[in-house]
Amino acid sequence: MADPDYIIVGSGINALVAAALLGKKGKRVLLLERNDSIGGCLRTEEITLPGFRHDVMATTMVLFLTSPAFAALGKELEARGLEFCHTSTPTGVLRSDGTHAILSMDRARNIAHFDGISEGDGKAFDREMGRFAGNAGFVFGLLGGNLWSTATARLLGREVWKRGLKGLTAFFGEALAPARGYLETTYRSEELRGLFAPWALHCGLGPESAYSAEMTRVIGFAIEAAGCPIVKGGADNLLAAFERLITDQGGSIMRNADVSRIDVDRSGKAVGVTLADGKQLRAAQGIIASVTPHQLYERLLSASSATLPQPVQEGLASYRYGKGNMQIHYALKAAPRWRAAEELSKVALLHLTPGLDGVSRSANEAERGLLPAEPTVCVGQPTSLDPSRAPDGAAILWLQVPDTPRHIKGDAANELACPADGRWTETLREAFADRIEAMLRAQIENFDEIVLKRRAYAPTDLEAMNMNLVGGDPYGGFCGLDQFFLWRPFKSSVNHKTHVAGLYHIGASTHPGPGLAGGSGFLLASCADKGMKAHG
Repeated sequence: MADPDYIIVGSGINALVAAALLGKKGKRVLLLERNDSIGGCLRTEEITLPGFRHDVMATTMVLFLTSPAFAALGKELEARGLEFCHTSTPTGVLRSDGTHAILSMDRARNIAHFDGISEGDGKAFDREMGRFAGNAGFVFGLLGGNLWSTATARLLGREVWKRGLKGLTAFFGEALAPARGYLETTYRSEELRGLFAPWALHCGLGPESAYSAEMTRVIGFAIEAAGCPIVKGGADNLLAAFERLITDQGGSIMRNADVSRIDVDRSGKAVGVTLADGKQLRAAQGIIASVTPHQLYERLLSASSATLPQPVQEGLASYRYGKGNMQIHYALKAAPRWRAAEELSKVALLHLTPGLDGVSRSANEAERGLLPAEPTVCVGQPTSLDPSRAPDGAAILWLQVPDTPRHIKGDAANELACPADGRWTETLREAFADRIEAMLRAQIENFDEIVLKRRAYAPTDLEAMNMNLVGGDPYGGFCGLDQFFLWRPFKSSVNHKTHVAGLYHIGASTHPGPGLAGGSGFLLASCADKGMKAHG
């Protein structure tokens, strides 16, 4: 059999998008996955009890559904079994005192609901979304395009012509604002501030981080328009559709194929890979690595005789990973009854937090290595969208704690004993999960009656499942301004090019960053018909 055109190392969403799009362009692709299942952070398993299908890590597909990748591949994936499940109330916030706010997919309903909470907040939301709609093409062009490219230069040129230089600098000044100041000056109610503040955490940021205000606008706009859909039956059905598409195009996927090194010839070009079992595979046109920078340069290229360029060495030395993540899953014998309001049972993703200050506090505690005293908890209710995830009448809950420390220095509540070496243990994982469970119990009136089983994953457990989740960081590295956009992963980075000819770097650690949009895979594969060299 002839060598594939491209070998892709890894099988997360960016790798799958790249493989499918390259195949659509007539390229033969071989995708290699070191584990026994593909998908990276997408995996569905019966981890509690038989018949209860849990998305173990990622679950919400709004970024994929609204992405250029889905626009290019969606119909072919749907033809191979992909379906989404939706709810008209995609997200909300439930504060400790029971006050709450819900974001629906209906603008008029949102305005009325928010004004009912605090007069003027609905009108403020309408104004902000209207302003963002006017900037959406520019914002999404920057967030999703190759920054070092003629297309982006033209995009900026058009904006200068439209706004003037001073107007463009004013736009960037506003876009770089932290969420805290923006939310405090835009909304009067703690409910509205608390509704949007947690979404900064899902971008690997905090409410005090630069550009977190813009990201809360991006997410509010996207969720109101497209909701928080999940894959019908489980995220693994998306993986099955991708696999059918890739193989139908002539590509192939190898599981349990642990790549030990990327092979570079004497001319300095990447020509293939060697697996841990010694098997060598060759690629006719190039290698694409969907891994973290340290995996790429310190492990996969460690056997190369070429010395890493100084900018790459410096980039590796200073590259930082963000907070960890914790996942908790429940199998329930019946649907939860929320004390505050029955309508909360139809919300896809509900954040539990005291509000903006609570989000800031828990994020700061986690960044300082402390177990948050009152973490910000994202509660997913998959069976309210897709009853097929559980037996008849039963339900599941999907919990994510995005402000979990990777290395533990102590407990902010001074209640839990923390190991001297700072490492997660099973005992500490379950004790911290108990703290989160107490938050659920306070809000769900039938909680103790319906719980069948709980399964928790600490940051170390997540890294054990996916080596790219360093310390449980699901975002491929800290997402602060100095390590994002033009500077991701390194200050010297140019799109997805590396210093090795024929070797390309994609994944959450590269522009446009983390999420399920498949952005880096799409950007790289889109250049295949022009020759990958143009991508640099």
